[in-house]
Amino acid sequence: MTTPSPPQTRHTKELTEKRMSVTGQGATVWLTGLPSAGKTTIAYALAERLRAEGHRVEVLDGDEIREFLSAGLGFSREDRHTNVQRIGFVAELLASHGVKALVPVIAPFADSREAVAKRHAAAGTRYLEVHVATPVEVCSERDVKGLYAKQAAGEISGLTGVDDPYEAPQAPDLRIESHTQTVRESASALHALLTERGLA
Repeated sequence: MTTPSPPQTRHTKELTEKRMSVTGQGATVWLTGLPSAGKTTIAYALAERLRAEGHRVEVLDGDEIREFLSAGLGFSREDRHTNVQRIGFVAELLASHGVKALVPVIAPFADSREAVAKRHAAAGTRYLEVHVATPVEVCSERDVKGLYAKQAAGEISGLTGVDDPYEAPQAPDLRIESHTQTVRESASALHALLTERGLA
């Protein structure tokens, strides 16, 4: 014979309803920073934690977007702007339907990021900007995709933060120095921000 569960108290019911409302609330979290700063790694670590808590999450990986949504675009300022606006459109669409859209994309120009923020504001969709502020010296040592080595060898040009501009956010919602803490610590700092803003 099974023992019946105790009835929910008013307090536990309110907590449950609050949790359901939080997990169902969408938002875009844009992680900007130099190549090999750790943006994507942090985004996937956060995504795993959020999914375990019941959130609907999508990671909009910049490389995948380039391949499937922005194929044919180059790396001129105009093409970079177009790429960022396409990603911003998709992110806002997902966020407006209750998804946490994590966007680990360089987005080197402040005006491009501002345009995405304004799109979200106009639609009434939550938007957070996170700067993964890893110094270029550390990024070049990590060199996850070998881009810094190729640039140094003269095989490529226009590498963000080296021979192409990167305009760091002046007042992001959060600045993460991933070179001074672990991936888990970085993801936890971002999770704390979401909790503070009523999104986790």
